[in-house]
Amino acid sequence: MNKLSSWADEFPLDPSLCYLNHAAVAPWPKRTVDAITAFATQNLKKGATDYPHWEAKEKHLRQQLKELINAPSVDDIALLKNTSEALSVVAYGLSWNTGDQVIISDQEFPSNRIVWESLSQYGVEVIEVNLDHTDSPEMAIIDAVTPNTRLISISSVQYATGLKIDVNQLGEYCADNQVLFCVDAIQSIGAYNIDVQACKADFVMADGHKWVLGPEGLALFYCSERVRDQLKLYQYGWHMVEDAGNYDNKQWSIASSARRFECGSPNMLAIHGLSASLALLLEVGMTTVEQELTARVDFLQEKLSALAGVELLSSDNSGRQAGIVTFKNHNIQSTSLHASLMRQGVICAKRGGGVRLSPHFYTPYSIIENAVGIIDNI
Repeated sequence: MNKLSSWADEFPLDPSLCYLNHAAVAPWPKRTVDAITAFATQNLKKGATDYPHWEAKEKHLRQQLKELINAPSVDDIALLKNTSEALSVVAYGLSWNTGDQVIISDQEFPSNRIVWESLSQYGVEVIEVNLDHTDSPEMAIIDAVTPNTRLISISSVQYATGLKIDVNQLGEYCADNQVLFCVDAIQSIGAYNIDVQACKADFVMADGHKWVLGPEGLALFYCSERVRDQLKLYQYGWHMVEDAGNYDNKQWSIASSARRFECGSPNMLAIHGLSASLALLLEVGMTTVEQELTARVDFLQEKLSALAGVELLSSDNSGRQAGIVTFKNHNIQSTSLHASLMRQGVICAKRGGGVRLSPHFYTPYSIIENAVGIIDNI
């Protein structure tokens, strides 16, 4: 069995669907369903008898995440509920002064905007940088930095257009200029290689339910050791102490690792599921995942560009492409087009003034062709 065949076996999707919505919520691989089913069955028959094995799975997941993003240590990995929680841990963990500035782009998903805007109560100013009509979004962001800039928070891929940001360039600048660097990587982790050491990020966060192909309710939060002590804690519990599990110890201390951000019991069901999904990605290899996804995005853009009335809103520059292709058709409103596509089984999203399509590395080319054919018919 070749790799392409084995990938297809992992995703026995309803043949009536053209699933192109991984930038929203991805379907689970078969092995993930199997892992969650086995976990549920174990609970049904044995309860928490095998809890030590669950703890081993949690430890293994941290190692998988470390490998996925090239973190220096598993101690840099925290398991939180979602990207928004991780962003809030950063925003409300840092100490702010009146006049401090946070720089974001004008294309951010609300999670990476609202949390910073909420800091206005402390006199923090949010600077939104326009990324349109510039050959270098990175320089546009850098040019907005002032002596009051405390932090840059950017999505590595913009959710509506799929614009890929060179986080390595931004991270290098931040490191050289004592600016904290936060990366919302939900639209990149699991889709292509991201290296937290290469981009010199202080904080990186991503839910597991998009490109990582896992269940909702569990997210990666990477916090560099060099800045960990800068974040004040607002949640306390048994799981975030150094000697977790020693319930009789009255002299507790905060964990030195990123586990300090996990106050209570872990989401074991999601841990089992996400670990299975990551096993698939790591087995295929992120270099292969990126290559296969890029090829499908190129194919999709080529097919869409050939349709009358279609305008691509996503960049066709290979250095700016991610897994997202957003377009509009001048002959039909995007709201109507999206609704019609969903009725006909093309699972997609309405974003950025157009319709957003997002295949993954395993998506059959035939599915992409079928979807484009339906778009053409509409």
